Amino acid sequence: MAGLEKTKKEKNFWEAVQEYFVELGKALAGGNITTKLSTVFMGLGHIFNYQYVKGILVFAIQALFVAYLFVTGIPNLSKFDTLGTVKREAVFDPLTLQNTVNDYDNSFMILLSSVSTIFIIILFVLFWIANIKNIYKIQKKRSLNKHVNSIKEDIKDLVGKKFHLTLLSLPVLGVILMNIIPILILIAVAFTNYDQNHMPPNELFTWIGFRNFVKLFGGSVSSSFGYAFRKVLNWTFVWAFLATFTTFIGGILMAQLINSTVIKYKRFWRSLFVISIAVPQFVTLLLVRNFFADSGIVNSICASCGITKFLQDMGLVSRSITYIPFLTSPNWAKFMIVMINIWVGIPYQMLIATGVLMNIPKDQIEAAKIDRASPFQIFRNITLPYILFIQGPALISDFVRNINNFGVIYLLTQDVYVTTDQALANAHAKEVDLLVTWLFRLTQEYYDYKMASVIGIIVFIICSVFTIISFTRVMAGDREETYQ
Repeated sequence: MAGLEKTKKEKNFWEAVQEYFVELGKALAGGNITTKLSTVFMGLGHIFNYQYVKGILVFAIQALFVAYLFVTGIPNLSKFDTLGTVKREAVFDPLTLQNTVNDYDNSFMILLSSVSTIFIIILFVLFWIANIKNIYKIQKKRSLNKHVNSIKEDIKDLVGKKFHLTLLSLPVLGVILMNIIPILILIAVAFTNYDQNHMPPNELFTWIGFRNFVKLFGGSVSSSFGYAFRKVLNWTFVWAFLATFTTFIGGILMAQLINSTVIKYKRFWRSLFVISIAVPQFVTLLLVRNFFADSGIVNSICASCGITKFLQDMGLVSRSITYIPFLTSPNWAKFMIVMINIWVGIPYQMLIATGVLMNIPKDQIEAAKIDRASPFQIFRNITLPYILFIQGPALISDFVRNINNFGVIYLLTQDVYVTTDQALANAHAKEVDLLVTWLFRLTQEYYDYKMASVIGIIVFIICSVFTIISFTRVMAGDREETYQ
């Protein structure tokens, strides 16, 4: 049944696409001379139909588009295949006694302008198609002596029955400028040699095809990026799983504990957790990093209490050092990162779980108690499934967010952890890095934008695929009636 529904949705989508172009074909074939002239001079159709203001506005948009193409678009698109060939040079002018800079090419600006131009052309083509269809509709209305909206009536519609279009226009524009175009630039940079040796405006960069992807996935002898990518990717998934489910389960158990009849002063304990959430997380992480430093207060306490010596005897700490390497040893650092994240993450999850627990159907719990179910059986068969049903989408979002959880890793390990793995060091990575922190280091410290873009694409694909698959599975349950 689900497969048939999916096929029906796909069919409807392709039918809509087909209908979109069929309508354009009808407009071009059945339109009069006014409609056909509007394919070249877009405002003529409105002017011939006495919509002078609309015609002038459409003419203005077309004129701005043509002017943009000739002034910026075409000159940059002509250099898109090479991303520039003229390098920046400063020549000393003996007449002015100053350095004169030549008319050089900026590879990044060429790339940015070219991608923007391609996107603008696509938007203009869609606008051109909508304009042709609109004029054809006006033509048919006039042939049937029907009323055609004036500009004032169209403006009233935009704040009336079409107000949803007005509200969506700014968010859509923001998504295009802040998300879509940067993603397209990110994808394009991944196929170039843009790094610190090819840094505009002083240097040029150019297209190199799939070499960066081969470098990342290949892991040849001459490149350690493949080795680093596998190590960092594995830790990213382990971290995301542990960070998500430890805080999730811990929050549920803490909420259950506080809500139990054994615990007194429930408001007091909840208030303590609220206070801990009120403290900015970066402040907490920086303080904890200082506490667990090699010369921090925790190491001093452990040394005075004999814990450090005990761990040395157990073989968990090397005898060559006099401290516990909480944040400076690979295994210790990963363990501490997960534990500290539990400390800062449980209060938030506990408050959410508390709200969910208050809405569990009481009749199901009472029925389970009558059937002599143990507290563990009630938790496993009623409480936990209900919480997973309510928080399933949020749990998925938390997993994806933890894949990109920059703050916890960076604030705890930056300027503290130094890798001893030479292959990782050659790729500018560390054992405790996530893909996102590795990406950040590549851009901000080593200016290796090409490899950072490749990693950014991988992160985007991982998060998108996991989110789509997981949300599809969660939403496919249709279990609302079970908890009503």
